[in-house]
Amino acid sequence: MSLHRQLQQRAADGRPIRVGLIGAGKFGSMYLSQIPRTPGVHLVAIADLSPEAACRNLARVGWEAQRVQAASIDAALKDGSTHVGDDWQALVRHPAIDIVVECTGHPIAAVDHCLEAFANRKHVVNVTVEADAFCGALLARRAHEAGVLYSLAFGDQPALICDLVDWARTCGFPVVAAGRGHKWLPHFSQSTPETVWGYYGLTPEQAARGGLNPKMFNSFLDGSKPSIESTAVSNATGLAVPSNGLLYPPASVEDIPYVTRPKSEGGVLERKGMVEVISSLEADGRKIPYDIRMGVWVTVEAETEYIKNCFEEYNAHTDPSGRYFTLYKRWHLIGLEVGYSVASLALRGEPTGVAHAWNADVVATAKRDLKPGDMLDGEGGYTVWGKLLPAAKSQAIGGVPLGLAHDVKVVRPVAQGQCVTWADVAIDTTTRAYALRREMEKLFSHAA
Repeated sequence: MSLHRQLQQRAADGRPIRVGLIGAGKFGSMYLSQIPRTPGVHLVAIADLSPEAACRNLARVGWEAQRVQAASIDAALKDGSTHVGDDWQALVRHPAIDIVVECTGHPIAAVDHCLEAFANRKHVVNVTVEADAFCGALLARRAHEAGVLYSLAFGDQPALICDLVDWARTCGFPVVAAGRGHKWLPHFSQSTPETVWGYYGLTPEQAARGGLNPKMFNSFLDGSKPSIESTAVSNATGLAVPSNGLLYPPASVEDIPYVTRPKSEGGVLERKGMVEVISSLEADGRKIPYDIRMGVWVTVEAETEYIKNCFEEYNAHTDPSGRYFTLYKRWHLIGLEVGYSVASLALRGEPTGVAHAWNADVVATAKRDLKPGDMLDGEGGYTVWGKLLPAAKSQAIGGVPLGLAHDVKVVRPVAQGQCVTWADVAIDTTTRAYALRREMEKLFSHAA
């Protein structure tokens, strides 16, 4: 039975999936806008640092006031409404909630939220992929030990890429490469929240209308988010990553099978079976027609002459050899699609992407020369951006994961473009996020 039919049945039976949401910002608001239109789902509670802002967002996306009048979680369960408050611990500990959607975008807090949800036997959809990038494999293990499920969020590009990779492998195709698109030029890695909108292609007025956070959007632009998301895909699928960061080859949709081939065959890959990100801009800044900027893709290979002939007979667009074919989705709808993950966890018991190993890492890298006393401000800020590296290389240099580079003091000079190491900073070692990361390094250790 399809997920939608199962949701309809849950609604008819009066047994909705009971969801708790932590964080009602932009991404969370997009999910909130779809919940009233989804059968068989009851958003029991929202926890946000600012309940007032969460209520404003609910009104902005079309929720009626009577849906958010519950004075407590128990009251919401009785009348089918939604409780809004600031106590995330009460949310994750309430026995009636089935699934927690972590949507804060704060990686250190997200680790706390996930671990506490597991301890209270809640499934988790983790929208905060920044946390998954630096300790996803151990979060998944903790969930398994607790007898619950942990998942990336559908609608975000990593889960969509994982879905394409799974499609390819399930059909018997070897995956040559997979990834997403991005608007990229090398100097974007130095972008700050002050320069983001001009580079991104939005006016400040459009950004203000959408309630868009310049620091968050700068994390997309400066290469941090593409590296974070590629890390999540690598750790979930086993695909390798480039040895010295993403290459961002420029290509139109129809040129993806040309560039996502091994170098020995005219492409850019070090070898088959890798993640990569396609740029929507030529090296000189010209916009590429019919780009994949907002989409995802997977390139597969015809291993036999028969399969290659099938590609030709059914007019599949391939590279000149006829062996490499790319399937793609040109768009992703971000928080509007999170309900698919919720339904998949609750009804099928299947995550929509989950880390199985530590293959890749995102290392904080200096945007400018850093001096002792400077404070790192995390992804999208003024001080560091995230560089994708193989986990073995990151561990060998002692790289600081970008997700932990928040409010951290620099104690040694770090030159622009240089990766930040543990020895370069005075990091807070008391957080559960730091402890989980260091434990993961030991459990998934890579020999130098």
